[in-house]
Amino acid sequence: MNLTYYHVANDVPEISPNIAVVIDVLRATTTISWALKNGADSIQVFADLDSLKESAFRWNADQRVMIGERGGKKIEGFDLGNSPLSVTKKAVYGKRLFMSTTNGTRSLEKVQHANHLFAMGLPNRRAVAEKIISLKSKNVLILGSGWEGSYSLEDSLAAGALASYLKKNYHSEVNILNDELQSALALWQIWENDILGCLKTATHGKRLTSLGDYEEDFKCCAQLDCLDIVPAQVERGVIRAS
Repeated sequence: MNLTYYHVANDVPEISPNIAVVIDVLRATTTISWALKNGADSIQVFADLDSLKESAFRWNADQRVMIGERGGKKIEGFDLGNSPLSVTKKAVYGKRLFMSTTNGTRSLEKVQHANHLFAMGLPNRRAVAEKIISLKSKNVLILGSGWEGSYSLEDSLAAGALASYLKKNYHSEVNILNDELQSALALWQIWENDILGCLKTATHGKRLTSLGDYEEDFKCCAQLDCLDIVPAQVERGVIRAS
């Protein structure tokens, strides 16, 4: 298995990978994973807010939830912000979520042509890794979301966590193809016993701290291997539990 990691969407070459895994630890892919765990029917992701509204307003109002975040804050007029704590069973069960965030949904859109596209946070790291192993693909592209086009510590931590799991559990050789992923593996080795500390050290973690009390969000996003949910794209831009 060949693994490649890109920090942000703009780094990805114009290819259609067989398997792509998108990571946005703080907080889009963590929110997606918990929404599906809590019974959301599906999540439709958008980089563009106008496209989101156009699609959402064609949906039955009782069966939709609009999730919007820019700069870490909920967008006015949307039902929820980008928090894994907000996507409770009461809020999302059986509904289509229409979601746009500062970073994560851009990365998901970038690799939407992949044959298999998965969203991963730290809570569902093992579940996504086991799904990848079951597919026996030769090439896997891992994509972080960063912050407005720049590197993020927490996404690289999760990329390293995924690569570490695959190296330990895949039945054949795992090849790390670029320095970005070698660095992510080293980062994971440093922080794997203090994930929460890493998330709070990251500049995006500090940004969230400056906006308000996100302690419970941090704790939720820092959990490892506690969800058995694999969010998978089932049609262009639409994610369901696999």
